[in-house]
Amino acid sequence: MIILTRLNGKPFVLNAELIRTIEENPDTTITLVSGDHIVVKERMAEVVTRSVEYGRLLRRLIPPG
Repeated sequence: MIILTRLNGKPFVLNAELIRTIEENPDTTITLVSGDHIVVKERMAEVVTRSVEYGRLLRRLIPPG
């Protein structure tokens, strides 16, 4: 889960595994696998960074073997 900010300034939590695409034109628009769109204040690169870090955290929680 990653914390993001809506354009109205309200933070929310998004399950990063549900992200299909992220576009920046100029607002950052996230398209989910469901087809829903969310517009956020964060830049595209920041959303990608948070998503990657979330994935790394999940992989560390999986026991080896």
